[in-house]
Amino acid sequence: MTLKRIILGILTAIAIALVGLSLLASWNEPQIQSRLELYQTNLLLHASEWQEQSNQSANLSSARNNIIGADPLNTALAQYQEARDSTQKSIEATQAQLKQILPTIVSNSPDTALKLAQRKATEESIFQQSALLKELDLRLGILQASSGKTNTAISTWKSLVKESTTESDSAPAAATAEVLTGIWSNPPQLFPDAEPLIKKSLDGWFRYRALAQLYKLQERSKELVALQATEQVTAEQALEKLAIIVGIPAISLCIGAVLLVGLSVQWLLQRQQLDKAGSGPLLARNASLTWDVPWDGEIVWQVLVVGFFFVGQILIPYLLLPVSLAVLKLNPATFDPREKAFYIFATYLLLSAGGLSVLYFSVKSFLPLPDGWFRINWRGNWFLWGFGGYFVALPLVVVVSLINQQLWQGQGGSNPILPIVLEGRDNVALAVFFGTAAIAAPVFEEIVFRGFLLPSLTRYLPVSGAIAASAFLFAVAHLSVSEILPLATLGAVLGFVYTRSRNLLAPMLLHSLWNSGTLLSLFLLGSGAS
Repeated sequence: MTLKRIILGILTAIAIALVGLSLLASWNEPQIQSRLELYQTNLLLHASEWQEQSNQSANLSSARNNIIGADPLNTALAQYQEARDSTQKSIEATQAQLKQILPTIVSNSPDTALKLAQRKATEESIFQQSALLKELDLRLGILQASSGKTNTAISTWKSLVKESTTESDSAPAAATAEVLTGIWSNPPQLFPDAEPLIKKSLDGWFRYRALAQLYKLQERSKELVALQATEQVTAEQALEKLAIIVGIPAISLCIGAVLLVGLSVQWLLQRQQLDKAGSGPLLARNASLTWDVPWDGEIVWQVLVVGFFFVGQILIPYLLLPVSLAVLKLNPATFDPREKAFYIFATYLLLSAGGLSVLYFSVKSFLPLPDGWFRINWRGNWFLWGFGGYFVALPLVVVVSLINQQLWQGQGGSNPILPIVLEGRDNVALAVFFGTAAIAAPVFEEIVFRGFLLPSLTRYLPVSGAIAASAFLFAVAHLSVSEILPLATLGAVLGFVYTRSRNLLAPMLLHSLWNSGTLLSLFLLGSGAS
């Protein structure tokens, strides 16, 4: 065994351990999909406050009725109750996990450091979920009160206050719960700090409802009229955003479903006409045409382990970045959203440069490469393949995601960039995130996974097997256990598009459209729910 293989073996073991720990860490983290549903519910609540004016279009009124449904309050109440129950179950499961970890921590044991790190991460997860539970209880009570279930709402808030008596960090939530209990009680009880507490602890529709109730009790008609006028503007904007968030994906899903059915029928009718030279029917084109792979599996192993996992998971995050930040005296934990966006963008560019450098030096001795490798051709039908692949991917990923949600019950983690975008309010930061997710990521990831990995695997696997294997590795590389199935589905479509088009521009476009759509939805949800 050569020294090179020994080093690769060690790096592989480290990479597998780190990837495994990352996937394990994401196990108890909430999926962003659960938060997205609540953000969309918040937009729905805003939209439900819209009242048609005499000078407004009848189309807007019709759109409102179609979008918000017949009973938006009860729909939102059910959504929040489900989120509350799910969070409570998650806390109980994480607490049980912590009880299992604590007895295994032994002083001077070789794995003491690892166990302590697991305990810290588990305790932090419990703390975050407990804070979320209190926030959900505050909002759930307002929904209950707004639905005429005032006694149930007061009971919800009183339970929050009771559970918070032993937790010093819960004081703001408990104080707000007492304020809400007071203004919805009969007779009401008004606290002197009611308004600032409501403004500090609540946002969006929930702040509007609480302030409206307070102003009514205080007989502050001027402030109430101004609040209602502001809410009307917000409600109209919420309707427009919901129309985009719901309408565009719905239209895209319909187009994708029609394309999927049509292409499936074509495949069944014409699969016998497969032409290995690439002149057969659209879907059969290049279906079995493999690449001329001049290197063996060791080069593939080297690029993945060293170029992607070692550089991306060890060298940059644990060596280069900490040293650079220490020299510059910067602390990422103190960054504002704009600084965080530039930091993530710079980190990704550094990771990409490192990965592509390893790829280049790994295949350098095989230059010039045979025809078809890393092919980028601005002519041809790559544009159609990219857009068509996007529309076809939508219904497939949506179906898999729905199944996936049932399997994971809102747990399993998500891409850490997504919550930052969801909560961002800085347009410059959002533009930088767009550059990272919709330009840098598609270029780098498609070069590595579709440009290099997929064709390389055709030396050992049929094209379909290479698509499946590269799609799975693509999904695992995102380090969120709950996203493996949806991302593997997307990766399979990306691989299919590349093998048929033989042009990297096609999967790059598809990948960019996918990430752009995700960012647009997050931006609209985040800006509309605040």
